[in-house]
Amino acid sequence: MKILLTGGTGYIGSHTAIELMLSGYEVVLVDNLRNSKASVIDRIQEVSGKRPSFYELDVADYTALNTVFKQERPDAVIHFAGLKAVGESVADPLLYYQLNLNTSINLCRVMNDNNVTGLVFSSSATVYGEPERIPLDEDCDATRAANPYGRTKIMVEQILRDLCNAKPAFNVALLRYFNPAGAHPSARLGEDPTGVPNNLVPFLTQVAVGMRNELVVNGDDYPTEDGTCIRDYIHVQDLARGHVAAIRKLEKNCGLVTYNLGTGKGHSVKEVVAAFERATNQHLPKTIGPRREGDVPTTYTDPSLAERELEWKAELTIEDICRDAWQWQDANPTGYP
Repeated sequence: MKILLTGGTGYIGSHTAIELMLSGYEVVLVDNLRNSKASVIDRIQEVSGKRPSFYELDVADYTALNTVFKQERPDAVIHFAGLKAVGESVADPLLYYQLNLNTSINLCRVMNDNNVTGLVFSSSATVYGEPERIPLDEDCDATRAANPYGRTKIMVEQILRDLCNAKPAFNVALLRYFNPAGAHPSARLGEDPTGVPNNLVPFLTQVAVGMRNELVVNGDDYPTEDGTCIRDYIHVQDLARGHVAAIRKLEKNCGLVTYNLGTGKGHSVKEVVAAFERATNQHLPKTIGPRREGDVPTTYTDPSLAERELEWKAELTIEDICRDAWQWQDANPTGYP
């Protein structure tokens, strides 16, 4: 079975590519390299022992993407391509609506025109916005996103529901995952953000390796036990396995299904910093900054539906995340070459 990954050289895409190939799938990567590097492909081959096919193109380009589909004839698609920084989406919402919606609509057009009906969509827990209850489950209101990034995910989810209603042959898995972090245990693949990291763990590793002077905690006056935001951090390896499980679900003609992927545990910013300092035996300089617009105080999930229906469960801990993220950064001080 051949799986095409849009945004396949990105952080989550590259880890998922390895898990797919190790599980016996053929993999085709499509990426415009806007937020990733071509050298990732060599490392995927190094770790997995197999080299995926790769096409450098914009998923919003119908002609280019259609050519790849006709040449490769994938059986299913995992759609990672898109922008994902909350703060950037608040500052430049039109960019996010244009890029995230256009790429998704174009992908659906190409899939429909080539009779490819299996899709796993990389959604996000941001669709829940300010949670109506904790832990979040799949029945919670998923139209409450607090920022444009999250609202693009809501819109694409609705597009996919409408597509499935109009085309019953489609099987779609919406994966709403929480906070991916960590790196491959080989230290050959990890998170390599462009510019200032928008996520906590890569910021920590860059401070630890000397790329940044100090950690800026975005607010310590939230209504949580220690005043900092609480998130459900999921190891990227667990998340990659979740995508493999979702592909297997599509093979059973599941229609449209939705799953939260997380650990079911919340950790505050201060707790993650403490875990990282223990894992690296370092003390990081830190300061308290203003809140980041669009952030909610607390969010973590009830992952039991995914455990029941996908036979998937997160196995790695926040300590594993911190250890693997640090090993990646320490071995690759400036990221990918």
